[in-house]
Amino acid sequence: MQRRPGTPSLLRELNDRSALELLLAGGPMTRAQLGEHTGLSKVTASQLLSRLEERGIVAVAGELAGGRGPNAALYAVVPSTAYVAGLHVDQGEISASVADITGTVVTRISVNPSGAEDPVGLVRGAVVAACAEAGVPPESLRAFVIGTPGVLDPRTGDPRLAVNLPAWHEGVLDALRNDLNRPVTLENDVNLAAMAERAVGAATGLDDFVLVWLGVGVGLATMLGGRLHRGAGGAAGEIGYLPVAGVPLPQDRDITHPDTGAFQRLVGAHALVALAADYGFRERAAAKAVGAAVRAAARGEQRGAAFLAELAERVARGVAAVSVVLDPGLVVLGGDVGLAGGAELASRVAVEVTRISPAGPAVVPTAVDGAPVLRGAILAAVDQARAELLASIADPA
Repeated sequence: MQRRPGTPSLLRELNDRSALELLLAGGPMTRAQLGEHTGLSKVTASQLLSRLEERGIVAVAGELAGGRGPNAALYAVVPSTAYVAGLHVDQGEISASVADITGTVVTRISVNPSGAEDPVGLVRGAVVAACAEAGVPPESLRAFVIGTPGVLDPRTGDPRLAVNLPAWHEGVLDALRNDLNRPVTLENDVNLAAMAERAVGAATGLDDFVLVWLGVGVGLATMLGGRLHRGAGGAAGEIGYLPVAGVPLPQDRDITHPDTGAFQRLVGAHALVALAADYGFRERAAAKAVGAAVRAAARGEQRGAAFLAELAERVARGVAAVSVVLDPGLVVLGGDVGLAGGAELASRVAVEVTRISPAGPAVVPTAVDGAPVLRGAILAAVDQARAELLASIADPA
């Protein structure tokens, strides 16, 4: 590859990119602070800020009070430089958020997908509704990241096995990109939740951990060395199919059936609702039943403690299997059930795992309680928009 010489224009480009990265990551800064962090002189820092201001990317956002003399101007990236959309598509609901280039979410909506079998029309409708609520023109959107359940083909990015979304199949991604005329990424929903967990949750800043998702479905996200592990065929994390003790393995069954997998039949929503009813908790949703059991156990009710003990033993079978293979150090219990179970369920799972396995990871509940899949989608979309913005920084001459 031919290298560009160290011309003044290239040096200006590198300086501009460096300053913009700092402002995106660290927020408003003065000229002096930019110079301190980049090693540039005040004159050079002033010149690059002028260039970024002329392009409408950076503007004065306030003042920093100092000692003697006038206050220093604070410079920040203009939020409206670019917008992105993050979506979470599930069987019963599609949620959409719009955020600006700083990562600030400006709106969030939910749409009932009932009767809408066309993925393209469904996504377009949700995006248009979100933009209308945010007061953002749809053409201002620079990236779309959509979280869906199931297996995605790592070569094409298309859904390969989406049990609860039969209309999402090969060809959907290209159709979405053509319709929206923007970069679109499909990502497994549990993987996006893990991104949110690493950014703002229980795994903040960690490069190695796993997220065990306990909700209507069961899933796993594996973060190794700061990177998500998706597997050769995109099926890494489909632990609903994990063979576990106490559950007969499927024989000649259609694997696209939601309750085919052994671990899914042990800790999936249907199984947990039935288990909770055996202990007198008759809520229709698994998360509500688990939450009721946690509260009952806190009151000293034996039925609550007994239900949580059996639930923890079931969950531990899957966590132990994952732990002896990956030895992750930290296991986060996510999804509605992980959130409802909280520290009470997590501590019980940790005890059970060490009882049946030589691996003894820390087990903690999720610390992302507000739409983790959607938050992960926004984080990923903002990263893409920032990369595009940084790539666009070049000397006009």
